[in-house]
Amino acid sequence: MKYAFGVDVGGTTVKLGLFTGEGSLLEKWEIPTRPENGGSAILPDIARSIDDALARRDIPKNRVVGIGIGVPGPVDDDGNVNRCVNLNWGVFNLHEALRSLTGLPVKAGNDANVAALGEYHDGGGRGSRSMLMVTIGTGIGGGFIWNGQILNGAHGVGGEVGHLCVDPSPDAEECTCGKRGCAEQYASARALGRMAERALNTDPERPSLLRQETEISSRTVFDCAARGDNLAKELLDRVYDVLGLTIAGSCCLVDPELVVLGGGMSKAGQALLDGLLPRFRHHMFHACKGTRFALATLGNDAGIYGCFHLAMQTGS
Repeated sequence: MKYAFGVDVGGTTVKLGLFTGEGSLLEKWEIPTRPENGGSAILPDIARSIDDALARRDIPKNRVVGIGIGVPGPVDDDGNVNRCVNLNWGVFNLHEALRSLTGLPVKAGNDANVAALGEYHDGGGRGSRSMLMVTIGTGIGGGFIWNGQILNGAHGVGGEVGHLCVDPSPDAEECTCGKRGCAEQYASARALGRMAERALNTDPERPSLLRQETEISSRTVFDCAARGDNLAKELLDRVYDVLGLTIAGSCCLVDPELVVLGGGMSKAGQALLDGLLPRFRHHMFHACKGTRFALATLGNDAGIYGCFHLAMQTGS
């Protein structure tokens, strides 16, 4: 039997999965991400954890097809990482670095792209030929899959829908990427919480169920809107409009058969779809009217599943 590893590197933890060559998940676990000292410990920690898993199961390395790894930053097809700010990584070749530590073939990708690949094969995108995944969480990420392949782009930034500009004005919201007016500053979970706090402080006399919440988050805004709170509804309407505009523009560019919504905000389920779809239809190019929408189904495992499929490409 052949095996492969999927490794999803996050800012807090690294998620690892050991798969059979047929795609069955045998085991999954996490280790801490250690970004101190330029993130120099991250890859050795991963290599050590992989070696431990092989030893636990008495699997020789010659039965491992490879390692797929997703990281929070741009990665080109050759494995060159162009800064992962949350990991304190600069510019280097990830394929070569991890291969030298493990002796195994490595294929790397951006974390949002590999999550999209996982959903395409094993989750909400299963059965589609082309799929755009939009992850709506702390930020907004994306990935486009065509015939099982990630559209990476020349510089490893294909699918970065969260950094499409939706407000070109000089006083637009500043993004962590250094630009202003990016979609994720208006439609992410973090942005929704920030806009709710700002609205409550700007108009302290306005009644709202949100004032009863000890912590304002995207979940509390959705909950209050479901209970009829007008301010919460207005905030969500703004988010839906920006998401609709962003996804409509993305669909004009890559024309996917299916859009899959993932990330923390997708847990709102049908409420998210019901709010978003009318705004998408308002902003879309008329020929995109057949675009289908679905919710992601793999949750936090989407990354390791996508990385497994990357790993299998090392043996093809």
